[in-house]
Amino acid sequence: MPKVAFTDSTGETRAVDANPGDSVMETAVRNGVPGIVAECGGSLSCATCHVFVDPDDFAELPPMEDMEDEMLYGAAVERQDTSRLSCQIRLTDDMDLHVTTPETQV
Repeated sequence: MPKVAFTDSTGETRAVDANPGDSVMETAVRNGVPGIVAECGGSLSCATCHVFVDPDDFAELPPMEDMEDEMLYGAAVERQDTSRLSCQIRLTDDMDLHVTTPETQV
């Protein structure tokens, strides 16, 4: 079972169990994790699920598609080298992932 650790901008971390095949955004919303607004519900038409992926985990993720790359330029907080939209990260059986949410999404 995948696990996702969400760290907020104050440094508080909350780890949750996830379902294989779900996105990091779906996992956050289902578990009431603060810091993920998910205004568009995962349809890749906003950037309110922006996260910073732990550098050790980032290299293990599939590369982002062009549309995600473009959407990150509209994020409320400036993108970083490890920025991703959590709606575009699908969890696999053996994945343990650590992400940090930005100070704001809107």
